[in-house]
Amino acid sequence: MAENVGPPSTSGRAQKIVKRLLGHENAVLVIILIALIAVLSGLTKGKSVTGTNVMNVLLQASGRGVASVGQAFVILTGGIDLSVGGIALMAMILAASMMTGTTAFPAGPIAVMLLVGASIGSFTGTAVSRIGMPALIVTLAVWKIMEGASFLVCHGYTIAELPPSVSFIGSGRVGGVPVPVIIFIVVLVVAYFILYHTTFGRSVYAVGGNPVSAWLSGVKTKNILFGVYVICGFMAALAGLILLGRMACASMAAGVGLELDSIAAVVIGGVSLMGGRGTIIGVLIGVMIMGVVNNGMNIIGIHPAFQSIVKGLIIFAAVAIDYLRRR
Repeated sequence: MAENVGPPSTSGRAQKIVKRLLGHENAVLVIILIALIAVLSGLTKGKSVTGTNVMNVLLQASGRGVASVGQAFVILTGGIDLSVGGIALMAMILAASMMTGTTAFPAGPIAVMLLVGASIGSFTGTAVSRIGMPALIVTLAVWKIMEGASFLVCHGYTIAELPPSVSFIGSGRVGGVPVPVIIFIVVLVVAYFILYHTTFGRSVYAVGGNPVSAWLSGVKTKNILFGVYVICGFMAALAGLILLGRMACASMAAGVGLELDSIAAVVIGGVSLMGGRGTIIGVLIGVMIMGVVNNGMNIIGIHPAFQSIVKGLIIFAAVAIDYLRRR
């Protein structure tokens, strides 16, 4: 008996349209970003689009952006790193304690800061890749360890009197461009090159897409997993350096929420929590969306509690979209 073949149903056509739109996530994200800017411009009577405020958004987004790039490497493999804020905090407290009261450029403390970040990342990477421990549990534990260790170093006090050159890293300008923005751009370019023009980058996507198939095809999956956590730890410390420069001091409040902000920016930017899918350009757009939202809510005067609710809803929506896209 011949089957009845008719035109696709309305629901079927709608589903295809949705999938087609979700397939061009970067274009959709740009539209969302432009729409957000337009809406917030109206709500703030143009205050959010002044030159000064735009630069402020870029400055605020730079530190989170650097951390988000590191987080993207981990999530692309199907993992997650909740220790980002703790690593940034520990690196800031340790470096600040070494450079307080000095005036010379703190090359040594900065090097130690970045080395600490990479070392903590290597510890996490070893636990996840070699021992096979769950990334969620390992990074949560490392986060709490870093929090406790930071308190032991500073005893809960704020560390100030840092060299002027540290403030330059956080708020100085080169050719009119803020130093943190320059650092963020360099990080984006390097990350783009690694992911799209190196064997390591291609392996990151392969491991995230299907770790068993990647291993069978000759990819050293354990080395890749180890590497992405080292990168994430290094980026967290670098983000801490930017925050240290902007604050000109280090305290136990530094780095709070950095891990969730980085995850939010990455997921909003179209990187799948299941791994194997996403782009650095998408991460950049995700960082800017979060930056615009945070800045807009601050200008409007929304209570921090409601800001947290809004961020949570945005993350939920991004994860839901990722789920629908993979169906």
